[in-house]
Amino acid sequence: MTESATVQEQPVRLAELRSKKPFYFNTSEHLLRIGREKATNLSELLDALRQCPVESVFQHTFRTLQEHHFIRHGFSNDFAQWADSACNESALAEQLASVDVREFTSLEELRQALVNILQEYVQRKPGAATRLAEEPFYFCVADIVVIPTAFAPDTLPGFADGLRQVSVHSIHHHFIEARLRLKLMSNDFSQWLLEEMHLPEPARAVNRIDIYTATMENVRQQIVRIVERALQ
Repeated sequence: MTESATVQEQPVRLAELRSKKPFYFNTSEHLLRIGREKATNLSELLDALRQCPVESVFQHTFRTLQEHHFIRHGFSNDFAQWADSACNESALAEQLASVDVREFTSLEELRQALVNILQEYVQRKPGAATRLAEEPFYFCVADIVVIPTAFAPDTLPGFADGLRQVSVHSIHHHFIEARLRLKLMSNDFSQWLLEEMHLPEPARAVNRIDIYTATMENVRQQIVRIVERALQ
């Protein structure tokens, strides 16, 4: 058999390859709870950020990314948004917004980066630290109710078809929510492509999708294109 014949047959084999473990598309509903921590000024925000559960850090950074896509003049996380809109500290808001969550492999490291920015700011501007905000900041966490869908493909074409048909809530569940469970290292789509279909490059390509500039619909479309390229 010639090398060209082998190359031509590869897409057929890949399209027909079945994984031992199907990809179970789920969606989820969030039951938002207000936690014990609350801040009425920047100093209190710093203290609360040091003590809050890591799930609150995730809630106010990763989970709210989707919401901030629809804010015309806003920042990428709730802490930055509050610093700007409630405390009128735009310089601090820009510093908090500059923290790229993709650079962190643990929520404790992400928390510490935010704490460091706040700590330096309140030390440098003590008047701003104790000035009452226009509205309090309530630290929240979300309880997740996982809901299965009808899609459980075990082939790449079926996976692409499922991606096209599920709701954006399902995309968010597997692409964003999964990062809390996977310690921020990856997402469910990349994990399945790597572990079940043995496709490391498509898995890396999916994980590199920019969660700041892409809406969940954009994420869906990009993942579909990545899978389609793998099948060609």
